[in-house]
Amino acid sequence: MRITGLALVPPPTASDLPQVTPELLASVLARYSRSNDGIHAILDKVDIANPDASIDRILKFVDYGHASIGGLTGGLAIALDDVSMWLALKMFEIAQMADGQESSTRYITMNADNLPDPAEIGIPKDLVPRWRDIMARSFAAYASEYARLDALGEAEPERIRLPEGAKPAVVTRLRKNFALDRARYFIPMATRTNLALVQTSRMWATTVKHLDSLPHPEARAAAKLIREELVKQSPRLMRHSFAETSYQAQAEQELQASLAMGLERLSTTPLADETWVHVDRATPPWLPDAQPVSEALKHRANRYGYQGLATRRMRVTFAWNNMALAELRDLNRHRTGHRWTPCIQAGFYLPPEIDPAAHTALLEDQAALTRELMERGSAAYVYSLLLGAQTPFEHGTHADKFIYEVELRTGMGAHFRYAEHCSAVLQQFLKHVPEAREWVVEGMAEPE
Repeated sequence: MRITGLALVPPPTASDLPQVTPELLASVLARYSRSNDGIHAILDKVDIANPDASIDRILKFVDYGHASIGGLTGGLAIALDDVSMWLALKMFEIAQMADGQESSTRYITMNADNLPDPAEIGIPKDLVPRWRDIMARSFAAYASEYARLDALGEAEPERIRLPEGAKPAVVTRLRKNFALDRARYFIPMATRTNLALVQTSRMWATTVKHLDSLPHPEARAAAKLIREELVKQSPRLMRHSFAETSYQAQAEQELQASLAMGLERLSTTPLADETWVHVDRATPPWLPDAQPVSEALKHRANRYGYQGLATRRMRVTFAWNNMALAELRDLNRHRTGHRWTPCIQAGFYLPPEIDPAAHTALLEDQAALTRELMERGSAAYVYSLLLGAQTPFEHGTHADKFIYEVELRTGMGAHFRYAEHCSAVLQQFLKHVPEAREWVVEGMAEPE
């Protein structure tokens, strides 16, 4: 695992802009809120050559809490190389205010060399040979299915939804994506990937504190490395980034709930699709409905258009019983509201183009290893899961964000399976809010 901090500086042409560290920026803005002098008067008193003294002097005077100061640091960028797909998934769940990107499965190495050392992720020593064997067989299944599906797409191009008049290079790219998007369910969650997140010092401190409170050695190792990097940019505020009792207690309770649910529901049989949508339109009596839903939606030119109060005030919670981890990795990145999954294997999804009978032995062995880890109470069970593992997933947000998500995830270039999932929750939503039907644009997941 490797952590790299990326510092932002003013553009070379902006010579009149003061170059300040994140903490000096935060302290100056904090002082600004307690003054009527204006920003330039405050900056005139700052010694840019000696920022630490200026920070200490301002923070001593302002007497603000660390959280409100930490939110003023601007975006601090951290790149995390060679973390497991599970840790990337968890970080997006934790860092719900961050902007970020993760390496696509289309571009990372898909073989057993791209796995963390078992000791780094807490695999019990006596189970390491079984874990390595199953991981290697999973990559082999991925490679064989990818090759077969790529050849199938070349022999039967009608299976691939090609744009009219597509050039040969586009046909080749879409054929390979067709193969990868269906073979990817054999990829282990332990596979190394890369991600980058940008957020304020306040949110980084919370993220690192959360990571440091988890029972997974990889999470705690990442917390230490991120803290060491961020101390270079925000040393005072990262003092509040260590494990804390309330975080540890909740992490332990969530682990126990996941273990109990996971052992009860562990299966390699695919689950039929079920969705659940709850819509709450309640408003206080002194603030009644401000507009019809149609007025909130019809003025948009596309999904990026601004929605009105009718949808911005409407609460929506939606859930799936069988979200494969492959799709969860994408849908988990929508930042607004709260997202939760027990991260278990309640079933195993394979697309229609793959015969599960050809992989019965692998899936049975993989499920047996997962059961063994769960019975031992090991948090490392997540590293035995493959991307085809189906888990419940819940997301609560507001209707404007929900509509954006389902329009995006059924639109051009959307993966076929999460387009199916988003289409299903959209239909449930429209039963609750039928007046939105005319204005919400469900896509066809066209290739791009």
